[in-house]
Amino acid sequence: MRAILLGPVLRLVPLGLVFLGIQRRVAAPYRPADVVVQVVLALVVAAGAAAGPERGAVAGFTLGLMYDLGVGTPLGISALGYGLAGVVAGYVLLITPDPQWWLSVVFVALGAAVGETSIPVLMLLTGQEGWLTPRLLTTVPVVTIAAVVLCPLLIPLGRWCMCVKRPTWKAIPE
Repeated sequence: MRAILLGPVLRLVPLGLVFLGIQRRVAAPYRPADVVVQVVLALVVAAGAAAGPERGAVAGFTLGLMYDLGVGTPLGISALGYGLAGVVAGYVLLITPDPQWWLSVVFVALGAAVGETSIPVLMLLTGQEGWLTPRLLTTVPVVTIAAVVLCPLLIPLGRWCMCVKRPTWKAIPE
């Protein structure tokens, strides 16, 4: 019971509601290249880069499900896409346990690009036409750049949200 009360979902849900509100009310009117900046996706990939692929998948699925419920897209489409984005961004911790900042930024960019590309593909696979268009060539770079710009703020927040502490290195006693 204590693991549930102190676990990442308890921190992730209220933070996700705040970020969903920021995306829908603050980021929606300001559209660079007529693209809405995906703040929730940026939080997912930052949590994945901070906590690893498994916890990134949990963050992506939870926040994607909240996004689906709030926006009205088919239930589970964003959850699958965001879960995949969290897994891709979390692979940075499989390469090195304490990555340099630039390596985390690279995997945040990869995760954001995969997450934004996977949603139109999943919509097409479920039979919804009109999602896979050439406009995707503009949308994916804008969302990726926005996630890279936001990641220095969101990686520490994602680390806190997923209950992960930075690794501490100790000298080996003689």
